[in-house]
Amino acid sequence: MREAEFKLTRALLERRHRRTEGAFLVQGRKLVGEALGSGWPVRFVVATAEAARTAEVPEHLLRIAPPHRLERLGTFEQGNELIAVVDLPPPGDDGPLHAAELVLALDGVADPGNLGTIIRLADWFGIRRIWCAEGSVDPFNPKTVQASMGSVFRVNVLAMVLADRLSRARREGAEVYAADMTGASAFEVGLRRPAVLVLGSESHGLSDAVRAQADQVVRVPGGGGAESLNVAMAATALCMEFARRRQS
Repeated sequence: MREAEFKLTRALLERRHRRTEGAFLVQGRKLVGEALGSGWPVRFVVATAEAARTAEVPEHLLRIAPPHRLERLGTFEQGNELIAVVDLPPPGDDGPLHAAELVLALDGVADPGNLGTIIRLADWFGIRRIWCAEGSVDPFNPKTVQASMGSVFRVNVLAMVLADRLSRARREGAEVYAADMTGASAFEVGLRRPAVLVLGSESHGLSDAVRAQADQVVRVPGGGGAESLNVAMAATALCMEFARRRQS
């Protein structure tokens, strides 16, 4: 492994370098395999000599490094044996919503694990795009990529001025549903598509500008003693209800 490649890989642990270099890190056998099969450009794959013997990586992409160097590049507590440097995707299509489409919109979600989980559940429910308010956690943060379990390669995550995009979606005929504990039970309101489901940050909820764009405010009904659900839990429950209505 050349020193310049080592320095690039290490730099990509930081968001500012991911932006300037136009690349991000993918770690572990499963996700590196997903990256290689995704069609996204992979610049190179760093591996220990032991991992390289069994990893299915094209030889021209393979770079060998000793375990102590991999430990400086990866974010796992242990087992940093395979790391790919992958090009960031170009901006995806963000036209009007299709007739039966559901889009997720995230207002200030800051936890990379939560964002990765939401990307994964979007993939599960066939949701092809997520809108993130500017200032949200980077979808290509290594922890986000890991939590997505490869779904980051199939879901288009776009950063934007969210209130403006929601306003445009409404003009285009979409219904905007904002998740908030003060809203009506999602079991009791009509859930019309095309739709945008908006979820707020873990600590601050929805901003006033985003909340003002909601056609309806909905909540996950519950009767237990927990104070609240985290954003990924709430997204899962509400997406399940959207899916159930569509099939009923």
